[in-house]
Amino acid sequence: MRLNPVLTDLGPNPMAALHERVRSMASDGPILDFSVGDPDEPTPPDARQALIDAVGPSSSYPIAAGTIEAREAVASYVARRFGRDVDPRTQVIITAGSKEAVFHLPMTVAKAGDPDTVLHPTPGYSVYGRGAVLAGLAARPYRLSGDFSVTAELLERAGWSGVGLAWISSPHNPSGTVIDRNDLRSIHDRAREEGAWLASDEVYSDLHEPDLEPPASVLEVADPDLTGVVALFSGSKRDGMTGYRIGAMVGDARLIEATRVLKQVSGTVPPAFVQAAAATAWSSDDHVAGRNQLFSAKRAALADAFAGVGFEVVGSSAGLYLWVRVDDDLAVTERLLAARIVVTPGRAFGPGGEGHVRLALVPTVEACERAGEEIKACLTSD
Repeated sequence: MRLNPVLTDLGPNPMAALHERVRSMASDGPILDFSVGDPDEPTPPDARQALIDAVGPSSSYPIAAGTIEAREAVASYVARRFGRDVDPRTQVIITAGSKEAVFHLPMTVAKAGDPDTVLHPTPGYSVYGRGAVLAGLAARPYRLSGDFSVTAELLERAGWSGVGLAWISSPHNPSGTVIDRNDLRSIHDRAREEGAWLASDEVYSDLHEPDLEPPASVLEVADPDLTGVVALFSGSKRDGMTGYRIGAMVGDARLIEATRVLKQVSGTVPPAFVQAAAATAWSSDDHVAGRNQLFSAKRAALADAFAGVGFEVVGSSAGLYLWVRVDDDLAVTERLLAARIVVTPGRAFGPGGEGHVRLALVPTVEACERAGEEIKACLTSD
């Protein structure tokens, strides 16, 4: 009997082995885990209550596009945040978290064996490339370096010839850099010129240093019909709803409709009560500033620790991560792991990540401050 050889070729998730080691260590005592972007801060209470209130005595299958209430909440959020009016009925669809949307998008725009190439950043979120390969398409990474910003020049160097779908990410994971608005416009215009779909992963767009101008969206530079573009959003980071598995896609009505058809087949639709919680969270911005203050304090504590031992923090002004340039990412990861501090080696995010480590701003502020002291002691000891 056969299995899909692509799964073997791809191999396990690059972070799987690290997570397995962490699980095996957990029984021996406390661990300071900075490996996964799953913050300790609670979900807004009104969103949790909305979920409870929406759980009735019986339930029905959710519709593929998502509830109109959830889609209207997303449209309201987009109008407030980016000054862009979108039609919740035709330009918004609810997803089972952003990961599901990232994975399914290549098979929405092309079929296995088509000549379309998927352009994506490296180091970056591994699902961009893995989703393309599992959809039977070619993946073409464009390599980030230096300050790890996504720029129009980098995509140009990678080449637009044959590209059917191009991924950009702002704020970027793992580096926490933000795409300059002029670059965003140039990338959009180039994709239109080449007839390529442009997908912008914006799940961290509300997480940034309090004094930083909020990151822009591809929706702000697109034409009124959002032709050829889609932006991905998530309740995971903005609203602390990682376990709810709730996200949204906003963009070209043709792509939204195609996604709806695909979701009718895949069944990847969050329960209606989860959508009710997300609609409540997306309808308010009150909790976002407080979360940014907390993440800023965490970032400062950890950045100061690495600076104190001579390691440079790169980017990291937005998003949920600290991206640190080190001599040897594997060696530093092992050394910190011996001190029961878990970070992710940069190479886990693809070529170009070597010589860096990523820390997710997950533990509490107090835990980050404690970790900072332990990091300094660990990395300066003989």
